[in-house]
Amino acid sequence: MDILIKPLVTEKMNEQSERYNRYGFVVVKSATKPQIKKAIEGMYNVSVDSVNTMVYGGKVKSRYTKSGVISGKTTAYKKAIVTLAEGDNIDFYSNI
Repeated sequence: MDILIKPLVTEKMNEQSERYNRYGFVVVKSATKPQIKKAIEGMYNVSVDSVNTMVYGGKVKSRYTKSGVISGKTTAYKKAIVTLAEGDNIDFYSNI
């Protein structure tokens, strides 16, 4: 079971990675904190201090078009913020 879906590379997460050594990931909704910790330590060869998780529910959105109102829903996802040990870092841009 692949737990990590993708890393979060946003301005806010870049600021937190520089200042607090925290990195964000979108993970599977059924993943637990120990599973996330083990997956990140195995994939990036770093030591994880703590894992904080947040579950975002999908929002209902609608828009008005020529043919009428179109309504839909955004996807729900789980986000994990991982704090690494002092001296460890993850470089997302190394594979480019």
